[in-house]
Amino acid sequence: MSDVVTFDFHVTSECSQQCAYCWGPQGIAEVDTEMAFAIISKIAEGGSRRIVFTGGDPLQRGDIGLLIRHAAQLDLEVAVSTTGDLLTAPFLAASGGDIDLISLPLDGSTEEVSVRTKEPGHFAVVMAALDLLEGYPEIDVKVATPVTRHNIEDIPDIVELLEHRAGRLPGRLFYNVFQAFPRSMSPDVPWPKLVVEDVAFDALRRQIEGESHGFRINFLDHKTLDKLYVMIFPDGTVTVPVGSEFRNYGPFLEVDDLSELLAGSEFDAPKHQRHSVGWSRSP
Repeated sequence: MSDVVTFDFHVTSECSQQCAYCWGPQGIAEVDTEMAFAIISKIAEGGSRRIVFTGGDPLQRGDIGLLIRHAAQLDLEVAVSTTGDLLTAPFLAASGGDIDLISLPLDGSTEEVSVRTKEPGHFAVVMAALDLLEGYPEIDVKVATPVTRHNIEDIPDIVELLEHRAGRLPGRLFYNVFQAFPRSMSPDVPWPKLVVEDVAFDALRRQIEGESHGFRINFLDHKTLDKLYVMIFPDGTVTVPVGSEFRNYGPFLEVDDLSELLAGSEFDAPKHQRHSVGWSRSP
């Protein structure tokens, strides 16, 4: 079994949102379709179970349907993490059968809260995406909220909103609530105005976990999020985020022994493997 259950393949840096807290790649050229296929194949051959197509927004790539199909044909669990701006009925009709999970960001329970960190209209975009996904029982849905100083008081209202939505979705709904992490490829991010303290995040966790909910809620604090991911950047290089740094280990296709490479990094394989059971296509 691979040390890495899930690879996050950031297939593009392009995105319609400009989130201050984003720690996705920025300004990095993309590999072409052929090389992307080779990367996906190597992930499958290495014994990993799951691939997350992310970015930026992966739906910004014209060949994303081909990449999704290739991963599905290799029996990988396929997740797509998208802003929702380009999630359309034609896309789902073409690629929905190859997707196991779609992840959507939701920064507020209303447009008024959402617009503090997302582009105007994004709240309506996510609601429309959830409407579309009601027609796809084979696709599980994950909603993810970065908790910042702008929305921490609104999280209970997001939970209430999702309670209503969960009953309408034919597949499973998961809600990830994560403490916005002070890591970005952009300079001069005003982290003190964004990041909530540990004590405030823990208090929110206790409040929400003390209630009964009709869907699974996962809380990811700074300690959980650190050294958790193995990323493939748009240019095909391997990156392990550690603290505020993006540690790059060169082209993934040139890695002979991934386990050896990761053993020399600070990647926390046991934590990664524990975290991976938070969602699986197998109930």
